[in-house]
Amino acid sequence: MKLSQGSRYLIDVVLIVVFTMLGRQTHEHGLTPLGIAQTAAPFLLAYLIIRVVGHFAWPSRVGSIWPDAVVVWITTAGLGLILRVLFGATAAPAFQIVTFVTLGLFLVGHAAIRALIRAKSRRSAISSK
Repeated sequence: MKLSQGSRYLIDVVLIVVFTMLGRQTHEHGLTPLGIAQTAAPFLLAYLIIRVVGHFAWPSRVGSIWPDAVVVWITTAGLGLILRVLFGATAAPAFQIVTFVTLGLFLVGHAAIRALIRAKSRRSAISSK
């Protein structure tokens, strides 16, 4: 099963929102729609920016682990943290570490799972011929 590019992006966005919801729940900030949106906004904006850049910088590699997922992860986490501070929130060192680790697991992990499924599908298709 091959996901469309839009479906892959939607899954990434959902994973970014889940990351913010987990953080808000862990720190007992509540899971109100406005609170989630405020927390997710800098990371979603960073994600949007790198997706647009990636579309032009490495169009044939969109959806790959390298460079796409790795660069999207680092940019979403790094630029998201910068935007978070510019928007007036905090970004303690522990939060920065959690952000990079969690978004790495989510965004690169998502791409890795897709790659494994694609590889398995290819092997199944070859073996059934």
